[in-house]
Amino acid sequence: MDKKKVVHIGRVYTKKGDTGETSLVGGIRIAKDHPRMEAIGTVDELNSLVGLVRTFNGQKQVSERRDKFDGILQTIQQWLFDLGHELACDPKNPPKKGKIAAITDEQVKWLEDVIDAMNEELEPLDSFVLPGGSPVNAFLHQCRTVCRRAERVLVGLSRDDEVGPQAIAFINRLSDTFFVFSRWVACTMGEDEVLWNPASSINKNWKWKQD
Repeated sequence: MDKKKVVHIGRVYTKKGDTGETSLVGGIRIAKDHPRMEAIGTVDELNSLVGLVRTFNGQKQVSERRDKFDGILQTIQQWLFDLGHELACDPKNPPKKGKIAAITDEQVKWLEDVIDAMNEELEPLDSFVLPGGSPVNAFLHQCRTVCRRAERVLVGLSRDDEVGPQAIAFINRLSDTFFVFSRWVACTMGEDEVLWNPASSINKNWKWKQD
């Protein structure tokens, strides 16, 4: 894979953020708890969780499905970094044209194609799915919920500040993607899938024998 020089990181700390502010691309400084920084941080958190999914997926038995799935996850990680970069750019003083790795319609469509292809292998659901079952499945559900939080933050940010035209559509579609991933992994890669049983009876068998 060709490596493009994007940034040069020498010193890790600069002490410029010790007062609770940070800089956007373009130079403007904002508070670290600004909604834009909340959005960037949530997208970064999501990317870290996708990394956990890849780690546990990589521990599964070697197969074409495992490796293809890893490739899909890696693409999503790259695009989440693109989204973080897009959000980190000052909308009032953006970099020169071509310098922002903005989310596009094509990326949203790609997610839809992946969802549709995986869905063709799945039976329709008659209930909701409980998170868990295995590390891969559990972390995919956590990806889904953090992705929904990222969407809420982006929607809130968009009310008062500029957000890229495809950013919210992408993150909305991505949460659906993680849900389908969890089902696809359970149904085609030997993971467990536990369905919600509404108004379950009380578990009377919860007590353990004392030693």
